[in-house]
Amino acid sequence: MKLRVTWFDSLIVVIICLISLLVILPFLYIIAVSFSPPGDSLAGNFFIWPKHWTLDAYSYLLNADTFLTSVRNSVVITVMGTLLSLFVSITLAYALSKKFLPGRRIMLLFIFFTMIFHGGMIPSYLVVKNLGLIDSYWAVVLPAASSAFNIMVIRSFFQSLPESLDEAARIDGAGEFRILYSIVLPLSKPIIATFTLFFMVQFWNEFFSAVIYLNDTSRWPIQPLLRQMVAISASNISAEAAVDAQLAANLGPNVQNAAILLAMLPIVIVYPFLQKYFAKGAMLGSIKE
Repeated sequence: MKLRVTWFDSLIVVIICLISLLVILPFLYIIAVSFSPPGDSLAGNFFIWPKHWTLDAYSYLLNADTFLTSVRNSVVITVMGTLLSLFVSITLAYALSKKFLPGRRIMLLFIFFTMIFHGGMIPSYLVVKNLGLIDSYWAVVLPAASSAFNIMVIRSFFQSLPESLDEAARIDGAGEFRILYSIVLPLSKPIIATFTLFFMVQFWNEFFSAVIYLNDTSRWPIQPLLRQMVAISASNISAEAAVDAQLAANLGPNVQNAAILLAMLPIVIVYPFLQKYFAKGAMLGSIKE
């Protein structure tokens, strides 16, 4: 059977190619600048292929204590946040997926209420402050431990699993924790992998909460540091006001772009391992049969 290509199909292909170029070209430019001497990028003598290749920017960043500390902080926050978010979301969604849970409708109503109304930034800050979490990783992790949307999606997926599996396990004497660990979780790999990626990206890119709750700049993750590097370059703040005066003094476009690429690297490395689950898991639980 011969496929018929219409003008509309050709137009869609052209639009997709243009959008792809809009995404790819800036990324290639960042890579080129990071591998170029500062003089070449400031002079604008190239676009996506450097005239002179150098690893000075990467060598400098990998030996800068401030940058390495921020990367370590991001790793700690991401690991803590992802594990806690998965635990809270999965356990709460599993409990709410059971019709025999006492007070189930009231809890669902309270959770759904938070999707519409929110206390705001000031009440959230006061809660974190009164709990004594200021300048700790928990100040960034706990407020974002889960969300009503994530719980609803995972709950919908759990409800789609056959109830006969739970009934058979209960007949064999299994409790709810054993059913969740031995039966439900092995069947939920796609959606768990999907939300693992979501949580990792969320906590790795955490910026606002870190700026609000972490007064100690030595606990800043990578994103606030990147923002400050951009601010110094734009002359919005002086080098003396920077977190690291030495880093600010040696800051150039090559160092900035190298820092951006290094900040992207962990998520880029992790994504291929979760990709096979991602497309399937993104749809599971979104539609209830």
